[in-house]
Amino acid sequence: MTDEPTTAESDPAPAAEPATDPAPEGDPVAEQHAAPDVDAVQEGEAGSEPEGAGEPEPAAAVEPEPAAIPEPEVQDDPDPLDLLRERIEMPDDAIAEAAKARQATLLKPAGSLGRLEDVAAWFAAVQGSSPPHDFRRARAIIFAADHGVAAANVSSYPADATGKLLAAMTAGGAAVNVLADIAGATVRLVDVGVDADTPPDISALKVRRGSDRIDRGPALTSEEARRAVEAGIQVVDEEVDAGADLLILGDVGVANSTPAAVLIAVCLGSEPTAVTGRGSGIDDAAWMRKVVAVRDALRRGRRHRYEAVDLLASSGGADIAAMTGFLLQAAVRRTPVLLDGVVSAAAALVARDTAYDASSWWFASHRSDEPGHIAALESLGLEPLLDLGIRLGQGTGGLIALPLIRAAVRTLAETSTLADAGLAAEVDEDIRYRRTEETQ
Repeated sequence: MTDEPTTAESDPAPAAEPATDPAPEGDPVAEQHAAPDVDAVQEGEAGSEPEGAGEPEPAAAVEPEPAAIPEPEVQDDPDPLDLLRERIEMPDDAIAEAAKARQATLLKPAGSLGRLEDVAAWFAAVQGSSPPHDFRRARAIIFAADHGVAAANVSSYPADATGKLLAAMTAGGAAVNVLADIAGATVRLVDVGVDADTPPDISALKVRRGSDRIDRGPALTSEEARRAVEAGIQVVDEEVDAGADLLILGDVGVANSTPAAVLIAVCLGSEPTAVTGRGSGIDDAAWMRKVVAVRDALRRGRRHRYEAVDLLASSGGADIAAMTGFLLQAAVRRTPVLLDGVVSAAAALVARDTAYDASSWWFASHRSDEPGHIAALESLGLEPLLDLGIRLGQGTGGLIALPLIRAAVRTLAETSTLADAGLAAEVDEDIRYRRTEETQ
């Protein structure tokens, strides 16, 4: 956050040379306004004595005391997201190339599996192994929270529906449970902000009950946003330590696509209408209310463009803050994540702007019809595997993509080679013959 310049009252001295205070390092606002204000500079240099001035007053001579107070004492604690940046490493490109080379040796025409061959090479790189192995413990992590902006009637669901949806998931009767069973994954529910009582094992990391209305004020305090980020980090550590080698990120929360649209607009510099979609299937009137809510929240959110935790507090919610920490910590732990819909994409943009290399560990499972989702994936440089018009959230897009990803990985790892079938020499001879014919 940018500190406003302060001025100390003193008599201006005509002979004094104005000096400018250096702008704080890394402060984009200060950098944009680098031209000094001469009056403010002159008034702010009370500690320096101009040449030819009389004997300094005792009060001015004792002024060094404030400068002796260490600056960190008056600053906030370090941003937990910033602390992760230096710990992120890139996947191994050499292993990706080895996986692609192996594809050319398999018992099939080169390139005949299309995009699945590239998918297999990507997973080989993030696993650090060619060929890659099938996933031993795929986990869908669903972050749940309520959003105060639901009171603006921007969703087709009532504001109290989140708790009921979470209860259905707990009982195993939601779509995410069915799809996880099909895909060979398990589900973990994490209540970080649901405005209802949930079982202790789900609510152990709960930050608060619901968020405030982002169209009228901040969703969370900075401290609450920080705690939510740390909850996401903790979840990754718990899951990876327990053996998870693939994480599928999901969300559940009424009206959560509204703060997602705000964050995407902030990160991409977009206008509200360009990133606001139909969410839960709202009609035109509700869409217009949603655009207004996004517009009003965006006025505040843009002030925190380069301050991740404050941005999440102002314009996000406990779930998106937790998802942001989750994505960064997964990159630190070298664990691939399947992104789902627009809410996970919003968290991914905030995380990417904090640590650019982190996006190398994320895979876009699908593209929804939400305009903000489409814009976010393009900015992230991620090509979605599926385009089925899915907009359910809850990690369902990732779970639907998972069987295809397993197919890509296993065909690279388990398909026989041309040499195994005794065809390597014949195929090589045929290629040489056809090249000779083409050149004659």
